[in-house]
Amino acid sequence: MKKIMALVFMLTLIQCTRQTSVVQVMSHGGIEREYLYHAKEDLPVNAPLVMVLHGFMGDARGLQSYTGMNQIADENGFAVVYPSGTYTPQGDSYWNANLLYPPVDDVGFLTTLVQFLQVKHDLNPQRTFVCGMSNGGFMSYTLACQSSEVFRAMASVTGTMSGGDWASCQPTRPIPVLQITGISDNIVPLDGSLASAYGFSGAPHQDSIMQMWASLNGCTTRDSSFIPNSTHAITFKGASNGHEVWHYTIEDMGHEWPGTLVIKSPRDYYPYGTVASEVIWDFFSRY
Repeated sequence: MKKIMALVFMLTLIQCTRQTSVVQVMSHGGIEREYLYHAKEDLPVNAPLVMVLHGFMGDARGLQSYTGMNQIADENGFAVVYPSGTYTPQGDSYWNANLLYPPVDDVGFLTTLVQFLQVKHDLNPQRTFVCGMSNGGFMSYTLACQSSEVFRAMASVTGTMSGGDWASCQPTRPIPVLQITGISDNIVPLDGSLASAYGFSGAPHQDSIMQMWASLNGCTTRDSSFIPNSTHAITFKGASNGHEVWHYTIEDMGHEWPGTLVIKSPRDYYPYGTVASEVIWDFFSRY
């Protein structure tokens, strides 16, 4: 019996040491900030890093499970970090995407975090990307506006630009942008008609936002296509730097991350025909 218990203990210990997605803490601005870091054991030196940001009232652990991004990372050889936001006075988790909440320095925290991980895990500082859902998508735009020298490209799923970012965005360099939106999303509507509370609203229709980023990137062409079963794809291309802007709008989709949970076959499991985590990495992998 003792030998069996010892074996169980050893197996448990091995599993724990192999677990690469554990809660870690970084102190920034006098606040203890948490994040989850995931990488397969044999990840090569100089691998890319993708930061994934949760939505309003969300959390890192839930988004990690929801998106299936770990599986995409393991299959394609990149690391993933899922940071956690701070809390509003009402107790809701959020990211300060140039909003009217208490002025938490999320830009400073997130840029410091990825730079720390680049050094600690020998990751490629030229291939660090950011994406997020809802408020995490808003924050991805904030980082594109204020930290384009740190993040190579960005993607937003069911997010958009805040009014503050729309009014003040001046990236120091061009940055590729991917936006995925549900046409039936009534929380962050396509036309920009958000509730005015806390500074989320103020940006126009996403068509105008995509055109702005296309102009900043120097894109000269606009192409449209349809991806079965229900995704309309607009791509802005032709920039001398190769940077593109992609805008996916999905019929009958609300406020969600398409192709959620564990990525699996058959593909018919996903009614929209689009798996956001796969599209995001396809986009990022070009840069």
